[in-house]
Amino acid sequence: MANGWAQDGAVQEQIEDTVTDAVSLARSRLATGEGTRYYEDCGEEIPEARRKAQPGSRTCIACQSDRDAAVRSTGINRRGSKDSQLR
Repeated sequence: MANGWAQDGAVQEQIEDTVTDAVSLARSRLATGEGTRYYEDCGEEIPEARRKAQPGSRTCIACQSDRDAAVRSTGINRRGSKDSQLR
C-alpha cells in the first residue's frame, strides 16, 4: 500500500537499492590482484596459509579492523522525511 505520492512497492525498492549499494561497496573493498609478502601497515610477514586463502591480502586482521573503523559511511538518504533531509 502506497502512502502519499509514493507508488506501490516504493519502500521495498528503497530497501533493495540500499542493500545493492552496500553489497557493491563491500565488493569494491575486497583485495584484488597479487598480494604482497609483508603486510602494508605493520610490516609483518604474511603467513603462507593466509596468502593462499586471501591471495590479495595486504593487511593483517588487526590493521584491517583499524582501517574499517576509520571509514565513515556516506550513504544516500532514501528516507525522504523532512527531518532526515535537514540533517
